[in-house]
Amino acid sequence: MLVGAFYFPTDYGIAIDELARELEARGFESLFVCEHTHIPVSRRTPFQGGGELPKRYSHTHDPFVALSFAAAATRKLKLGTGIALLPQRDPIITAKSVASLDQLSGGRFVFAIGGGWNVEEMENHGARYDTRFKLLRERVLAMKALWTQDQAEFHGRFVNFDPVWLYPKPKQKPHPPVLLGGESEHTVRRVVEFCDGWFPRPRGNWEPKGAAARLRQAAVLQCSGRRGSARQLSGGRNRARAARGAGCEPRRGVAPPREEWAAHARNPMSHAA
Repeated sequence: MLVGAFYFPTDYGIAIDELARELEARGFESLFVCEHTHIPVSRRTPFQGGGELPKRYSHTHDPFVALSFAAAATRKLKLGTGIALLPQRDPIITAKSVASLDQLSGGRFVFAIGGGWNVEEMENHGARYDTRFKLLRERVLAMKALWTQDQAEFHGRFVNFDPVWLYPKPKQKPHPPVLLGGESEHTVRRVVEFCDGWFPRPRGNWEPKGAAARLRQAAVLQCSGRRGSARQLSGGRNRARAARGAGCEPRRGVAPPREEWAAHARNPMSHAA
């Protein structure tokens, strides 16, 4: 089993380059950091963990800047967002950040994303809570076009741009894995539709085999009317078998079983969506 770590990258905590070096030296497989651009003072949205919102939520470094320091201090440690709040991010700028970090780290980046839970935080970015996942979907598809096409364009309800050049392309081909956070049935269907893997929180009676079965069922339902793509399951096993059972062929190589994702030491509120 491979084990990774989750960290709130605060301005008063351990320096992330030091943390990354020590994790790699001790054999850890990965380091994930969360994202909050800011916290509105109004606190209209209740903290899902109950009580007062912890101080760390308003003191986080930008995840891409923080992970760049971690990348420079290590050679093998995988580096990921856990999660990046994509409805609050410009897709072109984020595509550039992802590709640059993946290139400069030698292909070690994992892009875990989510819709977010803090209503007023996303509203400050022009996003709406009730349409955040529609926005997220278009931004994922637009970024995949930017990463894989020489001249990319996208025309949707929320994202719209004519042909552009965007370089560098990511080191990983066709791009770093895009993992979606969350635990709902809607999340599982979105993973099958437009993401590359699942980044669930191991809550309650969550266990890998049951999670794999949920993803397999969603793939079967989606692929019953058309052929789809096999997706890797972060936190479960038998992805290739599940994809074959769904009648789907992999668009990209299916990684070996990665039970280690379930062992990532992540705060339970790290990617509430």
